Amino acid sequence: MLVFLNGKFVPEEKAVVSVFDRSFLYGDGLFEAIRIVNGKPFRWPEHMQRLSQGADFLKIKLPFSPAQLLAFALELVTKNQIPDSLLRLTLSRGIGAAGYSPKGAGKPVLVMSLRPAPKITPKPPQWKLITSSFHLPANDLIAHFKTCNKLPQVLSRAEADAAGAHEALLSNTDGFVIEGASSNLFCIKAGVMYTPPLKAGILPGVTRAAVFEITSRLKIPVHEKNIRLQQLARADGIFLSLSSLGIVEAKSLDGKNLKKSPLTTRIANAYNELLINSSACNRPSEP
Repeated sequence: MLVFLNGKFVPEEKAVVSVFDRSFLYGDGLFEAIRIVNGKPFRWPEHMQRLSQGADFLKIKLPFSPAQLLAFALELVTKNQIPDSLLRLTLSRGIGAAGYSPKGAGKPVLVMSLRPAPKITPKPPQWKLITSSFHLPANDLIAHFKTCNKLPQVLSRAEADAAGAHEALLSNTDGFVIEGASSNLFCIKAGVMYTPPLKAGILPGVTRAAVFEITSRLKIPVHEKNIRLQQLARADGIFLSLSSLGIVEAKSLDGKNLKKSPLTTRIANAYNELLINSSACNRPSEP
């Protein structure tokens, strides 16, 4: 397997970065996970917009333009012959002076790698969920970007693994359930869909945005509203959204079975249609 590393395509065993790289030392960087369908990146402009905004927020200069990155990504897919895959893009601040200060780190590192994508299925996957003991800060601006520092999510997934579950739901410091360790959260009640607002401290997921488009087209009412754990237990259906799998239905929470809504399957099918029909890729313009 070949990996893209700062403008070069190298075998994965030779794709190495320094032990002094700040993403390794402090999680000082960003990443994106992008679905590749039939050789084309799905929602590339949206992923690049979030990456660019995150780089501006962290004050890391992107070493390549979105258009250049797209060309490199397509070449990587072709060279590895994996037309249906997941692209992991990681941007690090690079090497700087010792300590927390980013001073002197003027050569960012950008890596892209691929792994096979899960197959698109007629029915959404079904996951067992648990509630995590870890919390995320409410109204946190950093939560709006996919930073390389994800320890609460890592430890939450470890809790899920230990419980034999697929995913863990995290609450914020205000006591509201806000998202999964690797997913955005939605619940359905009386034909209305609810999802936590951005100010709760969630990631503005690219797949989450696609769900909004789908529900608008299907005329399903959507409210961005804070959600309590007990509301999830009474919901008519719960599902998650994430780039790797699209729509995932929750079948249990903390060992208790959950109701299943037909709206989840409708949304999942509509999302799959978006994936399948995404053979045309919108090339981003130069900044």
